[in-house]
Amino acid sequence: MDNASAPQPIDLFAAFPAAHRSMVALDRVVAGGPIDPTLLELVKMRASQINGCAYCLDMHHKDARAHGESEERLYMLSAWKEATVYTPAERAALALTEAVTRIADAHVPAAIESEARAHFDDAAYACLVFAIVTINAWNRLAITGHSVPGLYRPATRRTSSPA
Repeated sequence: MDNASAPQPIDLFAAFPAAHRSMVALDRVVAGGPIDPTLLELVKMRASQINGCAYCLDMHHKDARAHGESEERLYMLSAWKEATVYTPAERAALALTEAVTRIADAHVPAAIESEARAHFDDAAYACLVFAIVTINAWNRLAITGHSVPGLYRPATRRTSSPA
C-alpha cells in the first residue's frame, strides 16, 4: 500500500485504554525489578535498533542519558560485540536481547542463555527477559501506531554516572 492510500493512524492507546494501562503496569514492574536502570535502557535501545523503532530509540536514548549513561556507550551500542566499553554482564544481556528480539529466526541459543544466567540470578534473569519482551511489544505498538519521535522528554534527570 502506498502512502497516498494509507489509512489515517488511530491512537491505539486511546482506542484500547485497558491494554495500554496493562502495558504501563508491566513496564513499571520491570523497572522496579533487580536490573540496573542504565542496563535496562541499553537493552531497550538495542531491541529498538533491531526493530527500527525511532520513537523508542529517541525515548530510551534520552532516558539513558538521564540515568548518567555516556554518549560513547550509546553510539557504540549497535556495534557492541566489537566495542570494549561494555561489561561482561552487559554483553550477556545484549546478546540475550538480540536473541529474544530475533526469536523468529531461531530460538534463544543455549550458550547465550547460559552466559546470561551466569551473570544474573533467577529473578534478575527473569526480569531481563520480561524487559526484552516488553520493549519488543512497545516497539510494535509505536511503529504500528505511527508514534512521532523527537517529542519525548525524560521525567527526571540524574547527574551521577552509572556505577
